[in-house]
Amino acid sequence: YFRNEGSLTSTLRTLLFFTALMITLPVGLYFSSKAYIFEGTFGMSDRDSYFYAAIVAVVTVHVVLALFVYVAWNEGSRQWREGKQD
Repeated sequence: YFRNEGSLTSTLRTLLFFTALMITLPVGLYFSSKAYIFEGTFGMSDRDSYFYAAIVAVVTVHVVLALFVYVAWNEGSRQWREGKQD
């Protein structure tokens, strides 16, 4: 019973961590890349900077999702191997 509780806690922490990343990272990168990179450094117009900043945010979402799948896959296989050895 206690092993399942630790597994559940670990899974919940992982889920909450990636949920926070999914919310903050794309939004933060959208606004910071729009203001500092595309408008500030490259001198793009508002319309163009919106477009490219949106691309940065979408790519960030995909990277976070891929990292979540990778971590969840490794965590699940590790827990399966530990349970298998008992």
